[in-house]
Amino acid sequence: MTIAPVQRSTSLGSSAWTDARLILALEEVVEKELDRHLKVAKEWMPHEFVPWSRGRDFPGVLGGEAWEPGDSKVTPLGRVSLVVNLLTEDNLPSYHHEIATMFGREGAWGTWVHRWTAEEGRHGIAIRDYLLTTRAVDPDELERARMSHMSEGFVSDNAHSMLQSVAYVAFQELATRISHRNTGHYAGCPLADQLLAKIANDENLHMVFYRNLLKAALEIAPDQAMRAVADVVTDFRMPGHGIPGFERAAAQIALGGVYNLRIHHDDVLQPVLRHLKVMEIGGLGPEGLRAQEELGVFLDGLDAQATKFDERQAARLARIAARKQ
Repeated sequence: MTIAPVQRSTSLGSSAWTDARLILALEEVVEKELDRHLKVAKEWMPHEFVPWSRGRDFPGVLGGEAWEPGDSKVTPLGRVSLVVNLLTEDNLPSYHHEIATMFGREGAWGTWVHRWTAEEGRHGIAIRDYLLTTRAVDPDELERARMSHMSEGFVSDNAHSMLQSVAYVAFQELATRISHRNTGHYAGCPLADQLLAKIANDENLHMVFYRNLLKAALEIAPDQAMRAVADVVTDFRMPGHGIPGFERAAAQIALGGVYNLRIHHDDVLQPVLRHLKVMEIGGLGPEGLRAQEELGVFLDGLDAQATKFDERQAARLARIAARKQ
């Protein structure tokens, strides 16, 4: 689409775009991206990826069999990562509230908000049905964790403005896609791998929608959008950080190769930033230039941290291999 010519802001002062103006200015982009999304998104049925014939009653009203760790062949790493992914998806009501409040529920924005929510909703349904049917996790612990996590709700660290919201989900959707896909690879179950590949594909389409929206925002309000990108990238946390025991689970997930600093830098931040050519944008005002510089410094530091993690991980794996000889 062609956006009507506007004067680029050179500061975040009185000439800055308000959220209301940006939402209105980007309406046509949202409509275009929504149409594209609906054309490429393929229908799939969550229940087709659940081996219902393996299901057995649990204790309680039905007097079934108690859960045992050996009931499933899902790997310990796969179990931890699947639970984190599911509990993250469970907070969908809070996510919907955040984006519906920010973007509105009318027009193309509203249509997208509801479509996105519907697609995200099936992820939690599918993963939970798979986990309980295959008895891959303790159902009591899973339910208690769900209650605890959802009772806390979710408020984004960065979503203080419309641009920060768009920037956050552009990176977060890709991070979620990577997490689901790698979880499938390490789960030790071909069916789980297939299911999570389907979910990862949804997340990738969501990322493309938000990434393209962020690209248009960088054209309309480059200084504000650059500031938003820098703020989000330098203070990024996954939405599941409030899950009970998240720090320990995140450490296991990092060491297991599902999601760590190297993956975050190489496979999440860099692809989005390169596509948007964020470090090549010229004509910025003082605030935009500051944000661009901050972003560059942060990425260099993150890459160095990731390299140290890689070195420690390689040494750890070498020690493990040596003990097995």
